[in-house]
Amino acid sequence: MKKILVTGANGQLGSELKVLSENYSQFEWVFADRSQVTLDDLTILENQLRIINPNIILNCGAYTAVDKAETEQELANVVNNHAVKIIAQYAKENEAKLIHISTDYVFDGKSSIALTEEAITQPINIYGATKRAGELACLEANPNTIIIRTSWVYSRFGNNFVKTMLRLLQERSAINVVNDQIGSPTYAADLAQVIVDIVVAKDWIPGIFNYSNDGEISWYEFVLAIQDITEDNCEVIGIPSSSYPTSAKRPAFSLLDKTKIKETFHIVVPHYNESLKKCLELKV
Repeated sequence: MKKILVTGANGQLGSELKVLSENYSQFEWVFADRSQVTLDDLTILENQLRIINPNIILNCGAYTAVDKAETEQELANVVNNHAVKIIAQYAKENEAKLIHISTDYVFDGKSSIALTEEAITQPINIYGATKRAGELACLEANPNTIIIRTSWVYSRFGNNFVKTMLRLLQERSAINVVNDQIGSPTYAADLAQVIVDIVVAKDWIPGIFNYSNDGEISWYEFVLAIQDITEDNCEVIGIPSSSYPTSAKRPAFSLLDKTKIKETFHIVVPHYNESLKKCLELKV
């Protein structure tokens, strides 16, 4: 029986994979939290991997505090870059398959068309820079890796934009939401299914792939979609990013082109509204 290691087990994606794993009993699943696979301590990481001895690694763990990364650059780089290199090296040396999760933040946001996997990367914040460095380290150490770039992830698990907006829509009579950052959200349960579909696929095809739900919206429009489903009466006001300054800059446009993953792995990508309804039905 092949053993699948999932890092970042308590995160949104790891939690969705845990739910999904119940349908794939042909694998032995190991869901590792920070104590079992310690991405911020490189002195013990390789030994931890050897003890688990996985055949497949789904690296969902990452430093994702985008604003905090601006002041915790070294820690973000250890987790998002150096640890990824060790995992990739381990996978190559032990003939394990590796799927590594990356982000739309590797782009600068200056595009006006959906970004393909070949689009030029130019991160505009520390988080994006460390994730891009991790991609490069991963592919250099192990060219047989599959990297999936995703965006605007939400789930019924963990802390995320959808949960925050649901709370604010109930608590306030009016909220301001940025309306000039364009992309598409990703329901973590959908991404989890795609990852497992790739694992069980007949052919292993390495490379970088984009995945998010279909549709092109702003954060403001995303909140309107949430409001439409929940029938909340809170007033939602669109504001420019300049009115909501953050420590880290965000890409103004990071819509991902999913053509490659659709055609390579015969993936059907749901529309964001369809997936949002599914998530909200589960009582986020």
